[in-house]
Amino acid sequence: MELLNNCPLCGKKSFSKFLSIDDHFLSKESFQLVKCSSCKFVFTNPRPRAEDLQKYYESEDYFSHSKKNKGLITVLYNAVKNYSLYKKYNLISRHKSAGKILDIGCATGEFLNYFYKKGWGTMGIEPAKNPRNFAINNYGLDVKPEESIDELTAKNFDVITMWHVLEHVPELNKRIQQIEKLLKDDGFLLIALPNYLSWDANYYKHHWAGYDVPRHLYHFSPSTISELLRKFHFNIFEIQPMKFDSFYVSLLSEKYKSAKMGFANAFVNGLKSNIHAKINNNNYSSIIYLAKKEKRAI
Repeated sequence: MELLNNCPLCGKKSFSKFLSIDDHFLSKESFQLVKCSSCKFVFTNPRPRAEDLQKYYESEDYFSHSKKNKGLITVLYNAVKNYSLYKKYNLISRHKSAGKILDIGCATGEFLNYFYKKGWGTMGIEPAKNPRNFAINNYGLDVKPEESIDELTAKNFDVITMWHVLEHVPELNKRIQQIEKLLKDDGFLLIALPNYLSWDANYYKHHWAGYDVPRHLYHFSPSTISELLRKFHFNIFEIQPMKFDSFYVSLLSEKYKSAKMGFANAFVNGLKSNIHAKINNNNYSSIIYLAKKEKRAI
């Protein structure tokens, strides 16, 4: 295990215990979340070393890398995913009608393939071999391993996306630096993240599937992702909720809480979370952040 002595966001050394959470999904090991006393950033600490992280993903039920339609929850997941592709395309095309897009953590490539069919130039980064090969062999996409990021041409992309990926990346600050280098000055960055300040996170607490330790190394709120991006001269210009996520995360959380699929409870709690966010504070279960580079004086 690796113990972090400094906050990954602000660099300070003072933390407080936040939550102790079991890996309900796979290993059943227990992990500690801490909160920085200075910037309030929450992160998993200690955490598995980078070379040991892969074993926590080795399950056929890890949906982002699974292509098997088995079980109602997977069928529902895939149906929502297909609808979400349409919504994601509309969101991005409101700001860029065409161009070149880089999807970091592209998994099996469905998102990139959708854009490829719409005439975009596409490229993906995927660390895991099997989903990377699936994207290449089934869709003919240009997908590279993670270590290739530093070899890509600077200022070459109009849009860079990370859909529930940044929370998995061991070298958080380095990743944003890489993106700042690769993105065109008039391009934009899109990051989708779970939000631990959501109603469903507060309701399920240590059973909340959005924590997903130890695969999720960081646990963002709107303020901490904004602070991270400002460090690297990005400003958030739009925020959009991912309303389906509250239902999906609540469904998994029900399973972790009671060892069975509580579909009715998950639906009610997902709905409560979305209503609470809409009425009160926009703290949805998952949030999409769109950010642009700051314009600097020459």
